[in-house]
Amino acid sequence: MEQGPVLVAHAAMTARRLGLHAPARSGRIFDALELFAFVYPARFCAPSAAGLALALGLPEPKGAVEQAAGLRRVCELLLAEVAQAPWPTREEALALAETLARAGWAWGPPIIGALRSAPVGNAFRSSGLDVWSRIPEWEDQAPLGESGSKPISPQGAADRLASLLQRAGLDEARPAQAEFASETAFAFQPREREGEPRMMLAEAGTGVGKTLGYLAPASLWAEANGPAVWVSTYTRALQRQIERESASIYPDPAVRAKKAVVRKGRENYLCLLNFQEQSNSGQLGASDLIGLGLTARWIRASRDGDMTGGDFPAWLPTLFAVAPAAQASAANLVDRRGECVHAGCPHYRVCFVEKAVRASRRADIVIANHALVMTQAAFDGARSAKGLKTDIETTTLKRIVFDEGHHLFEAADSAFSSALSGAESAELRRWIRGPEGRGRRGRGLEARLLDILGDRETARNALRDALHAAAALPGEGWSGRVAPPDGQVNPIGPIEAFLVVVLEQLRARATASDVGMECAARPALDMVRQTAAEAARAIAAVEAPLLALARHLEDVLDEDTDTLPTSERARIEGALRGLDRRARMTLPAWRSMLKAIDEDSEDDPEFVDWFEATFLYGRVVDAACRRHWVDPTQPLQAAVLSRAHGVLVTSATLTDPSAEDPFALAEMRTGAARLPEPPKLLRLASPFDYARNAKAFVVTDVGRDDPRQVAAAMRELFLAAGGGGLGLFTAIRRLKAVHERIAAPLADKGLALYAQHVDPLEVGALVDIFRAERDACLLGTDAVRDGVDVPGRSLRLLVFDRVPWPRPDLLHKARRQRFGGKNYDDATARARISQAFGRLIRRADDKGVFVMLDAAAPTRLFASLPEGVELQRVGLVEAIEATAEFLKEDQ
Repeated sequence: MEQGPVLVAHAAMTARRLGLHAPARSGRIFDALELFAFVYPARFCAPSAAGLALALGLPEPKGAVEQAAGLRRVCELLLAEVAQAPWPTREEALALAETLARAGWAWGPPIIGALRSAPVGNAFRSSGLDVWSRIPEWEDQAPLGESGSKPISPQGAADRLASLLQRAGLDEARPAQAEFASETAFAFQPREREGEPRMMLAEAGTGVGKTLGYLAPASLWAEANGPAVWVSTYTRALQRQIERESASIYPDPAVRAKKAVVRKGRENYLCLLNFQEQSNSGQLGASDLIGLGLTARWIRASRDGDMTGGDFPAWLPTLFAVAPAAQASAANLVDRRGECVHAGCPHYRVCFVEKAVRASRRADIVIANHALVMTQAAFDGARSAKGLKTDIETTTLKRIVFDEGHHLFEAADSAFSSALSGAESAELRRWIRGPEGRGRRGRGLEARLLDILGDRETARNALRDALHAAAALPGEGWSGRVAPPDGQVNPIGPIEAFLVVVLEQLRARATASDVGMECAARPALDMVRQTAAEAARAIAAVEAPLLALARHLEDVLDEDTDTLPTSERARIEGALRGLDRRARMTLPAWRSMLKAIDEDSEDDPEFVDWFEATFLYGRVVDAACRRHWVDPTQPLQAAVLSRAHGVLVTSATLTDPSAEDPFALAEMRTGAARLPEPPKLLRLASPFDYARNAKAFVVTDVGRDDPRQVAAAMRELFLAAGGGGLGLFTAIRRLKAVHERIAAPLADKGLALYAQHVDPLEVGALVDIFRAERDACLLGTDAVRDGVDVPGRSLRLLVFDRVPWPRPDLLHKARRQRFGGKNYDDATARARISQAFGRLIRRADDKGVFVMLDAAAPTRLFASLPEGVELQRVGLVEAIEATAEFLKEDQ
């Protein structure tokens, strides 16, 4: 790779496996993934040699020799495709290829040669990067009004399911699926009293077919009553899966694009203004021009501009060594900082966010995620508490389906919590004052609002006061002043001073781990109380002018309503959205936490307040004061459930079979227990033959605390299965230790090993590779357990390094005390084991082995495994032999 020329699939990962640093781009390294991204933008491909072959309809190449030959064949086919049928036009593709060739792109000359193999016009005069000029504009339409309340009958839902299955070319409904569709029609009946939704909890085991089961009554209700049913998931992968399954309802892709819309928060969508600014800097040599050019191809082809879990190839920015600030990545190209200028943006009419918001207002099915639903509800709740109308980007949700409902508690916990940290407060300073370092991109409040305020002197004064007050917030380099490696702190401003003494309290009272430390906020040290009061005053000084500015903008909307141009109205509404979130939600929450610390008041039994430090490579990178609800279903019930008319919460793992009332914990964790009427309950078992297709072992002679023993056990189990193994860990440190010991031995046997936190890919791309390569193995943590959907032989062995007990932090200890002590711990671990096991058998013909390498694992934790699974406690040798024998029949 250092001398070249070489042909690779993912240069950085290839280098990692050779023990080298990720290479910089050069004319000598030809990465086939870049060629694929140019020829087929927005088309799915797992980022490996096998993934490329499968994406082009070729058989999976096995072993290094086949993969090398396959890689060459892939590139020949891609160059032939770009020569014969370049997308979208030969002229546009050529203009961009020539731009990238001038930047030194290795694939530039061969692509230009392929494109010039046929006649090409010369009418295209741009660099090809200005894609915003060739994207269709959105068109606004009249509002559809309130949705109706016509009931959906159980028989109607069953009939709709039957027609969907027939349209999809599937057999008639399985009895459990038909029952699921009929019973869940309950959530689509009219509610009878305000604050009392038709709520239902439905557990449907793997294979029941719950997605089409609830889409049947949901689509029927939407057709009868108007938009929209919101289907909310926890993971991005399930969002896209539901969108694909909606094809049975709307077979025509054009119709489906309007009727079934994927909706996420604005921080997921590419910002064209950010892209334009980064492209300009790329042409001056300050950003990755080649990555930006390939991203331009994706923008032209993308369905919705979604960079996180959509059709953007997340592996694209990771192929070569590029400085993070220069990458064509989501971190640089989406609007994470709330700096959108809305109608003041030259690309407003083609904005992906605006398209998504407008499409979701008219869709029958909106496929969202728990985080968006919760944050929308929290924001609208804060506005309505102040007597303000709901936000233009949000909507009151009347009918909601929460799929992956076992994660509803965690989603509410995240959405309804507060954190005053160095990173968060520095981000607020940047949002108000704009970027203050040299060469930094971004837009502060002054750049976004000054021209709107015009000659309104009091509003301009409020803006100036906010800019001045924000100087007290942490600025550039704050972490080096608060927690320098040499210990010589030098805080600037009251927030940094507060964080310095927070760290002092942490060092005095907490024990550091690999990732950080935490301690209760109270009783606070005297110097913590003193600096908390000063920090609270500084935050109040920021909050007051922001509120005044918001009121001035509201007055403009009110007083100038008959003369205000539509574009200015949109800009003001967008600015108010950002001001409300910060001045009416974030800053009051910070002041409340600081006041409680300053007064050293008694702990509020409804909340947990604590201090926390985050470590990276052994040093402090952030410090925070945090506040969480002990029971976040209290705000969930008030902000989401009580406002809805019908709520269906479904999952394959809602119940706790070992409890006297299997649904009791689910009712508590979903907020159903807080409603006046009990929810309707449904529990349907999986139709799969687990007794025949699954084995479960607890290995009794492996020391879970000895990484050599755990590594040796995993290595031999993976080899016995012939690959297709997923190793799950409860700590990143242990994952890395095992990977270091088993990667080479597995490679010697022809088995590729991929690992989260080791390989330079985000977890979704790693799972894509694992799914594509039937004999690969993967190591991961909780994110992998929740996000894996790998049917077939690619996942046939699942190994836990130890019982996934909940981490006994301060927040969990408070919840354990509130929700049942030891039984709450057991139920949490039992649910995690059940969820992981559910990843193993995804189809009726799947076979799989589950192994726990923790001899101390109590038998009671496996009560949630499906009926027919017999748990066996065996030695490692017996587990290896049984795994090889059981999976051999499936070769």
